[in-house]
Amino acid sequence: MARQSGIKIVADNRKARHDYRFLETHEAGIELRGTEVKSIRQGRVNLTDSYAQVKRGELWLVGMHISPYEQGNRFNHEPLRERRLLMHKREIMRLYGQTRERGLTLVPTKLYLKNGRVKVELALAQGRRDYDKRDRIRDRDLDRQAAEAVKRRRMDFD
Repeated sequence: MARQSGIKIVADNRKARHDYRFLETHEAGIELRGTEVKSIRQGRVNLTDSYAQVKRGELWLVGMHISPYEQGNRFNHEPLRERRLLMHKREIMRLYGQTRERGLTLVPTKLYLKNGRVKVELALAQGRRDYDKRDRIRDRDLDRQAAEAVKRRRMDFD
């Protein structure tokens, strides 16, 4: 996994990059149980269909799957339970206002360890339409083909 100044990325939500357009990102702590942390350190986590929502003034992460810890016992955690995210109340209320007024979604993009603590990166995102997704794929393929053509052309001159 990628490492940069005390940060180890454990999970990346690549599907979200395809399905949403990110407007801004925020970092949040996450309230976990002991076996969840051990399982996350092993990289046994999936962010694919998860999202965050505000309930009763608190921010909750819904749909994140953390596999049960193999050496855990009867106190092992529930894999799909809702987990509370830790942010300042002011930030939570601002995000809540933007999701309500502008119809945006809070999507977790990365789960990482920062100085020994588990953090989640949340993106305030706007859903992409199917035609936007197709256009993006087409543009990416064209860019890739152009880069390959330039590379071949350079090799011809050498």
